[in-house]
Amino acid sequence: MTVSSTPINLTRAAHVGISVSDLDASIAFYTALTGRPPVAEGTMHSVPFGLSQGLPVARLRYATINLDNSLGIDLIQFQEPVGERTNGVANRPGSMHLCLRVDDFDAVHRRMKEAGYDFLGDDYTFVAGEVTPEAALGTRVAYFNDPDGTNLEIIKPEGGFAS
Repeated sequence: MTVSSTPINLTRAAHVGISVSDLDASIAFYTALTGRPPVAEGTMHSVPFGLSQGLPVARLRYATINLDNSLGIDLIQFQEPVGERTNGVANRPGSMHLCLRVDDFDAVHRRMKEAGYDFLGDDYTFVAGEVTPEAALGTRVAYFNDPDGTNLEIIKPEGGFAS
């Protein structure tokens, strides 16, 4: 695909959509993670909507959880057609992650471990010689997955990452 370099100026996010295999389990997971219940739940069955996504039809259940900065997390369980799990490992082109900002990294990380969240590895603090710009030094991150393997991150940003 060749795309023109003409600026489109899309600068505000509305939501991130996450395909899930079990909507009820995902609602429970994301409600516990965010402390927020869904603001909307519903169903859809539409051939035109499916076609707009490159699918023959879209029959689905969904729920939306809103975060403080007005970003919605749309959890979508496709019932027709049912898709295969992507196993979106971080280094695979096309995979992405949802990053959640925290103010007290140690407290949140500890609470998550105590609650049974499985982190993919140890938490990490950006150090000199491994990251640029230098203003990012001290940023702390930890990565984990939701029940379907969606990549998630908590971050306590510093410097250039903090804006």
